[in-house]
Amino acid sequence: MEKKLPACPVEITLMLISDRWKVLIIRDLLEGTKRFGELKKSVGNVSQKVLTANLRSMEDSGLLIRKVYPQVPPRVEYTLTETGYSLKPVLDAMIEWGTEYKQKTVENIE
Repeated sequence: MEKKLPACPVEITLMLISDRWKVLIIRDLLEGTKRFGELKKSVGNVSQKVLTANLRSMEDSGLLIRKVYPQVPPRVEYTLTETGYSLKPVLDAMIEWGTEYKQKTVENIE
């Protein structure tokens, strides 16, 4: 069954990364492959259930790959796909905009 995507490209992008946790997961995976525990620590105050749900959603969307190693305890690693890495310019723009906004806000307070 084929996924029906919105006509608007902005809406498509938001559909894929609109959750704040997804953006933070992408930010952290841009540095390279991470295990679940590493992501949980680096992403911040996210529950295991919410992190798992977001990772599964991102895997279904083709943004990341989940690799399970058959060992005890199981080791699971997450890596961005080429599609996931292609979001780097979007995150770079968000970093630039957020930095400028923060500087302007601090200047207005002082």
